Amino acid sequence: MDFFSSMVWIAITFLFFTALVAVIASWKTRGDNLSSAEGYFLAGRGLPGIVIAGSLLLTNLSAEQLVGTNGQAWASDMSPIGWEVGALFTLFALALWFLPTYLKMGTTTIPQLMEIRFGRGTKLMFSLVIVIMYSILNLPVILYSGAVVFENIFDVSAIFGISKFQSVAFLCVIIGIIGGCYAIFGGLKAVAVSDTINGIGLIIGGLMVPFLGLALLGQETSGGGILEGIQYIIDTEPEKLNAWASWDAGEPSLPWPLIFTGMLFNNLYWWCCNQSFVQRALAAKSLEEGQKGAIYCGFLKTIGFFYLVLPGIIAYHLPSIQDKIQAAGSSAIDFAYPALVSAVIPKPLMGFFAAVLFGAILSSFNSVLNSASTMFTLDIYRSIINPEASDVKCVKVGKIYGTIAGVIAICVAPFVMYAQGITTFLNSMSQFVSLPILFTVLGALVFRKVPKYAPKLITVVHVVAYGLFMVIEPCYPTSGEPVHYLYAIAALFVIEFAIMWYLNKYRGVEEFVPEDIGAVDLTPWKYRHVVCIIGVLLAIGIYILFSPLGIAA
Repeated sequence: MDFFSSMVWIAITFLFFTALVAVIASWKTRGDNLSSAEGYFLAGRGLPGIVIAGSLLLTNLSAEQLVGTNGQAWASDMSPIGWEVGALFTLFALALWFLPTYLKMGTTTIPQLMEIRFGRGTKLMFSLVIVIMYSILNLPVILYSGAVVFENIFDVSAIFGISKFQSVAFLCVIIGIIGGCYAIFGGLKAVAVSDTINGIGLIIGGLMVPFLGLALLGQETSGGGILEGIQYIIDTEPEKLNAWASWDAGEPSLPWPLIFTGMLFNNLYWWCCNQSFVQRALAAKSLEEGQKGAIYCGFLKTIGFFYLVLPGIIAYHLPSIQDKIQAAGSSAIDFAYPALVSAVIPKPLMGFFAAVLFGAILSSFNSVLNSASTMFTLDIYRSIINPEASDVKCVKVGKIYGTIAGVIAICVAPFVMYAQGITTFLNSMSQFVSLPILFTVLGALVFRKVPKYAPKLITVVHVVAYGLFMVIEPCYPTSGEPVHYLYAIAALFVIEFAIMWYLNKYRGVEEFVPEDIGAVDLTPWKYRHVVCIIGVLLAIGIYILFSPLGIAA
């Protein structure tokens, strides 16, 4: 197949799969009532478990994560699997403890729950911070990082004979327009359905990479196949397969104590209190379906290391791509996965893989855009600007805001290229609000007697302390490496937990009792505990496998 024919085939298969997703999403949402706030922002509270699971997975998974996490594994070891396997425990926490209260109270947004528990001021404080963070920071960075990943893997600039900046700008426009159409005109259900289909494609496409990579590694090193490729990695550098990094390991490794502390606390915020994730579970048709969705997603996350970490290890060992990776210089960590994909994906399948990757980028963008529109409309517009606004008016405002936010993101995104370290800055910024939001939610679930000023006190303590950590930038006394930021989160969690415990016990007010508004059936899934135990055993087994007790000996 010559170059022109292969490019035509790639374009046809890419457009076919992308169009198929759009057609199925449109068909599945036909006849839905998108004029009501609940129908537009929460899919009419009618999502089944499998759709929730797929949407949760794709909301979390972006093209940047595919490249970034595999790059971390290429540069370190298997310890980044903690971000995948560790998510299982917090998704189980969402299913068993957080979600029952959310659905009992008929929660539409996390700030709405904050208002019920702590008053309007607390809700507005967090609503403004989160909406600004989503709209000004998250959306442009998602567009830019997705466009850069697509450019690095498929070399769009060379295909069309344009500059890197023009290519990134072009891709930002395409991603922004298509993602905006799902989020703005289709509402949450269209987003969730498209996420589910893309999730199936991603699992298929993503799992192709490590298997094809191992086959190529086996062929290049011993003339064998997949098994020989696995054996080569185990024999050559088994410590590369160790998921238990030393306690003072520098980034991108994940020190082993953080598996049980900082990362766990961070994941509780992201999976149980972050609006763009939780909104999928809030749209469940019943508690049973919501629990199924969260638990299913937990199992999907445990296999995530196959396509998010293992390819980075394979890229590290594959002889034929080492020169290409090293030629990237300081960007080598972000080029390891694109180089592997270019080497192992057959040209006839490259269009399908491009569509799957495009879907992952779309999912991150349209999910955050939908959540930003939901929070702006329900928590700011209806709360401050027009309390008497009808559902029809709110849906209209949500679409207008989503359009404006999407256009701004498209215009700003290409220029992120000139802002060095913007992704690191964005991740650091999210930690300023993670624990304050988590403890505010826990004020409705656990610390039910804390006074109404508790979230504001926690926020002040956290912002000041975490800000000092970022400014001081302490280093490990043993290795001299900068201390992992999750150690700061671990320490602050203990401090803030103690504050909440003290206020709850010695400054407590009348106990808050969540009211059941009858939004959905609250009958729990009868197999939830058994399935969760199986999931925990699976996670333990994975960590034993990738340890000195297993194949990393």
